[in-house]
Amino acid sequence: MKKEKEYKAFAINPGSTSTKIGLFQGDKCLFSKTVEHDAKVLQTYETLSNQLQYRRDTIMELLKENNIDLSDVDAYVGRGGGLMAVEGGVYSVGAVLLNHANRGANGIQHPANLGSQLAYEFGIQYGRPAYVVNPPDTDELCDLARVTGIKGVYRHVHLHALNLKETAIRHSAKMGKRYEDCNYIVCHIGGGISISAHQNGRMIDGTDIVGGEGPMAPNRCGSVPIIEFLRYAQGKDPKELRALCMKTGGFVSLLGTADTKEIVHRAAEGDKAAKRAWDALLYQIIKFIGSMATALHGKVDGILLGGGMVHNEELVQYITDTCGWIAPVYPYPGEFELEAMAAGAIRVLKGEEQVKEYTGCPRWTGFEDEEE
Repeated sequence: MKKEKEYKAFAINPGSTSTKIGLFQGDKCLFSKTVEHDAKVLQTYETLSNQLQYRRDTIMELLKENNIDLSDVDAYVGRGGGLMAVEGGVYSVGAVLLNHANRGANGIQHPANLGSQLAYEFGIQYGRPAYVVNPPDTDELCDLARVTGIKGVYRHVHLHALNLKETAIRHSAKMGKRYEDCNYIVCHIGGGISISAHQNGRMIDGTDIVGGEGPMAPNRCGSVPIIEFLRYAQGKDPKELRALCMKTGGFVSLLGTADTKEIVHRAAEGDKAAKRAWDALLYQIIKFIGSMATALHGKVDGILLGGGMVHNEELVQYITDTCGWIAPVYPYPGEFELEAMAAGAIRVLKGEEQVKEYTGCPRWTGFEDEEE
């Protein structure tokens, strides 16, 4: 019997001052490294996309130092970013996608925008396809999840789609099931915290970690009461207020640090403010898990926990004790973005998943029956 080919994929995940790379064959990691970039050099570039050649060169230097040859790689996959809202899946990197990533068509300038551009560069060099997998702007919300009580204001969710969906896919396989046949509450609990509801392979609801929704996180404010926020916002710079959603909220605002281990230690040592903040974060997590359970009408096959904070046993036990009546709780500590990207590309290469074309048109633009 002929042995099935084990495809190789090279994954690229750019961060603010580094780029994580990984070479995979099947589900085995052959090489993984974080490429550090000189912050002072990065600051000399006027735009993110202008960093492209510098980042590519530093990646190539590291690969050369470690005798890594990419000539037999079957596909290159980059972290998606800067795109308009799309449904989940694997997208080929073409002209429209490149253009949108380059200019940040969704209005967000983030190092992730460079992922697809770097993957495309390597793909052109070696004559292989380039992909992005479940980009941050993955949008599979059900219609009711979009509606708010203000006419013309709708929910748009940005969350850890790559990790969330990959956790669900892997858990399903472990249970001998298909992701498309299961309902899950999937949480990413790390520097940012995403709580999401997955119904038959689609992420029908979730918390917007960019727009100030969901539980507070180490550096994010989470959901806050509007009236109180308006009072707080008087006379403040909008940029400063927006930063509370992604950089300066949560533990940073309350305690002056985003270091969760420090907060937990301070709480254990009797610091009342630290204990209150830590307990509040746990409380908010379970509250949003409960809301996702009702969005799934109580039909939940499992509560899946991913992200760096899931290494904390107290957190996992608290969620198990308070939410275990909804469904079994399964911890998957840490992040596996590189693995998730490579796995998506390999599923396409094996014919297990259909590659999609990025058109640049937002997945949702409003309800048809509404007035212009």
